[in-house]
Amino acid sequence: MREFWLGRLTSHSLPHDWVMVGGTATFIAMFLFAAVILTRTKRWKWLWNDWLTSVDPKKIGIMYFLVAGFMLIRGGIDVILMWLQQVLAVDGSQGILSADHYQQIFTAHGNIMVFFVAMGFIFGLINYIVPLQIGARDLASPLLNTLGFWLYVGGVVMINMFFVFGGEYAATGWLAVAPLSGIDFSPGVGVDYWIWSLQISGIGTTLGAINFIMTILKMRAPGMTLGKMPLFTWASLFSMLMAVAVFPLLTATLFLQFFDRYFGAHFFTALGGGDPMMYTNLIWMWGHPEVYILMLPAFGIFSEVVSTFSRKPIASYTANVLGMAGVSVLALSVWLHHFFTMGASSDVNAFFGLVTLVISIPTAVLFFTWIATMHKGLIRFDTPMLWFLGFVTIFTIGGVSGLVLAFPPADFQLHNSLFLVAHFHSNVIGGVLFGIFSGISYWFPKIAGFRLNERIGRNAFWCWIIGFCMSFIPMYILGIMGATRRLDHYESSTGYQPFFIIMLLGGIVIAVGLTLQIVQILASIIQRGHLRDNTGDPWNGRTLEWATASPPPFYNFTVIPHVMTRDAFLDMKRLGQFDQQYEDILIPKNTAVGIYIAILAFLVGFGFVWHINSLVVISLIGIIIIFAKRAFSEDSEYTLRAEEVEKLEAKRIAKVPAHEKEVKSLADEEDMSVWDFVRYVITFAMDIIRNKKWKTW
Repeated sequence: MREFWLGRLTSHSLPHDWVMVGGTATFIAMFLFAAVILTRTKRWKWLWNDWLTSVDPKKIGIMYFLVAGFMLIRGGIDVILMWLQQVLAVDGSQGILSADHYQQIFTAHGNIMVFFVAMGFIFGLINYIVPLQIGARDLASPLLNTLGFWLYVGGVVMINMFFVFGGEYAATGWLAVAPLSGIDFSPGVGVDYWIWSLQISGIGTTLGAINFIMTILKMRAPGMTLGKMPLFTWASLFSMLMAVAVFPLLTATLFLQFFDRYFGAHFFTALGGGDPMMYTNLIWMWGHPEVYILMLPAFGIFSEVVSTFSRKPIASYTANVLGMAGVSVLALSVWLHHFFTMGASSDVNAFFGLVTLVISIPTAVLFFTWIATMHKGLIRFDTPMLWFLGFVTIFTIGGVSGLVLAFPPADFQLHNSLFLVAHFHSNVIGGVLFGIFSGISYWFPKIAGFRLNERIGRNAFWCWIIGFCMSFIPMYILGIMGATRRLDHYESSTGYQPFFIIMLLGGIVIAVGLTLQIVQILASIIQRGHLRDNTGDPWNGRTLEWATASPPPFYNFTVIPHVMTRDAFLDMKRLGQFDQQYEDILIPKNTAVGIYIAILAFLVGFGFVWHINSLVVISLIGIIIIFAKRAFSEDSEYTLRAEEVEKLEAKRIAKVPAHEKEVKSLADEEDMSVWDFVRYVITFAMDIIRNKKWKTW
């Protein structure tokens, strides 16, 4: 009976290792701190009604940002631990981590950064910006949107659950290669946590991608043909089409791996007649397109930023769109270059090497359109543009190293080395992460109603650039010297240690840059009066997201605009076409269905991890009941009357200070520096202590 209700969960499943105990204590302390704050400020109802159950894509986008930001810090701590281990684990010293623990951190770092940082930020930006860019009030299915987000959160919780139960994560590499991930070589629960964290979040990604595609294809403003869509929307469309193509493949592959481990099947176990190479093919048929699923929205962000800050329309809109289309098509045909050494024929290797080289052509087309746009442009070098220039530098390094790896003979020498790791990070950090930072800096005034602090933002940018070069240029050199990835101990005679020390110092500089970005946001909040955007258009934008207030109302637009050209908002400003004839708006009601289903989906995964069959059955039945109840519910929308819209708009406008007064009040004020922020915090803290203000909290 005990096994029926608790499966293999025992007191020994609780954390015993100091790192796991510390991680568990940290998570519990964070939760308790948040609970105390919400209780003291009486904000539980506000949190539930206004945020957690919201179907507004803008609020869901912000929640994606918050969770992804938390996971960025979590994944960053992992990499600092790995580099510290590599600095210390020389000759007789074993460093601070055991070999197995190091491999677990290595695996978790990769999964966190790809699935829960990059994907989280990209989905957050698409949620917030795409409906505004196409003149829509919401997504095609608000329910699928909230469900996709909460499944993503379920995956986040699952990947961290080993801190509380189990004490181990997969030690198999971020893609859990077979047969190492099989039950014979990895008998613990680590791989099971890996399977279900990716499975739950991956299903959420598929649902979200379908939703975005239908929104872009069916909910564009009148007059906005495909040929008039903003480039970020085009990039998002191509990215989501790729996601719909390959994420079901990931789902199927994870299920096959689960069947091998749970039911004793032999899809990927050679001793039982299975084929480990089939797993390698399947996982990379998803894995390589996933990089471009992340990269394409970043390309779209750069197209918007370069056009806006060069104060010119993008050079050759058609070439830019075709370049993104070429990347998305060819990205589905290059997966085998990840295992040239695995025994394929020379003809097969030559074909995939050639396709890998060819994919650089549409990428180069994108670069040429950006350079041509900047040519003779009146360029503003604000932080969004700086992140673009940083991308050009770092991504070029990654692209050139990728061309080297596209040649099978070279790949035979560099395969599984740190050269490959450096190449991957040049593309993902220089391309995806810098694209995300550029997009957040660019659209932050739209999201928050005030722009980000420029001075601290520039400091953060240079920390990232310098730290990246310190961390990953030595990694290229180590790869050429023969250092392999997953290396947790080595002999001093190899000469690796000086390079690992430089890498660790670079990681610390990057951590300073990330800290400065947090400081940048806090300083911007402190100076929000000075940085406020009362126009909705701080950059003199060209696309429709700038046609509404900052931040936008929950219905996005009072009147859906009619689009005449590609630069729709720029033409509206030139022609003075701003229609204010209010109309009734159909608004979706908030719902907790996504939360309930995600909780039950998490319990299904947790039940399978610990073989608690009763929990699996009960949770699956609960999911079916909730879906059925929701399917027959007709109370999912309400009508916001035109007169109510008019009152809301009048109330919003009344809060906006007169432009002349705003300019006068800001004339002598500038963005605070890091030291100004430090002095402000110290003064604030001293004021609290001297006046005993904590007693009123």
